[in-house]
Amino acid sequence: MLSTLLIALREGLEASLIVGILIAYLVRAGRREALRAIWVGVAVAALMALGFGALLSFTSAQLSTRGEELFAGITSILAVALVTWMVFWMKRTARGIARQLQGKVESALGMGSFALALVAFLSVGREGLETSLFLYANFKTVSYNTAPLLGLILGLVAAIALGVLIYKRSVKLNIAKFFRVTGVALIVVAGGVLIHGIGEFQNRGDIGGLTSTIWKFGGDHSIIVTILDGTFGISNVMTWLQITVYVLYLAITLVGFLKVLPASAPTASTLTTSSPKSE
Repeated sequence: MLSTLLIALREGLEASLIVGILIAYLVRAGRREALRAIWVGVAVAALMALGFGALLSFTSAQLSTRGEELFAGITSILAVALVTWMVFWMKRTARGIARQLQGKVESALGMGSFALALVAFLSVGREGLETSLFLYANFKTVSYNTAPLLGLILGLVAAIALGVLIYKRSVKLNIAKFFRVTGVALIVVAGGVLIHGIGEFQNRGDIGGLTSTIWKFGGDHSIIVTILDGTFGISNVMTWLQITVYVLYLAITLVGFLKVLPASAPTASTLTTSSPKSE
């Protein structure tokens, strides 16, 4: 539940901030009639993300056991690569994302509703595809019950609510600090997804070391194992290869991520260029 809640909150808030930037710019420009095109693009992007998640689940269900293990391993590693790239990308572009999006909207205004919808679709769609892939990989890792689904729902609801409050200027959020904390947490979650992907390849025999375990303890569904596995990716059976990859990934990624952080933090109001309170 914790890991899926974190993923949904982080990715959902990014999407909410993007939508807020697009809407705020049109409102400030006195082009409210163009808002419908933005919402159409956002809706299509959301449907695409849901469809992609459904496709991943359907494909996995149709495969044999070995095929499903291969599919789970590949999607896990791909999800980790995308999420790792995403957290670094957001740190580099957080300051200038509002200007970039406003420039795209300004250019699209003269090209009609389709162009505006396309800007919204492309801006939100990337977030949606990344979220679907990472959530699918994470669900394959931790989904012993309905708790991950509950975390997903709570995270999305909280992200939307927080995005609305930021847009309305009811709250001010230090975006740089938020992305720093959630970025570190996402990297930890991604490390867990990565070693589960390694485990899938070991189960298939594509990678050796399956019998070379560093520890074995508890049952698959014990409370301690569930908490460790669902939050940090540490399962009750870990091979030496898995723990080595886990430590190396966290060490290299966290050092690099924390090193590239900017010295000062933009506020939510500068990032979203919110409309005045009267709006």
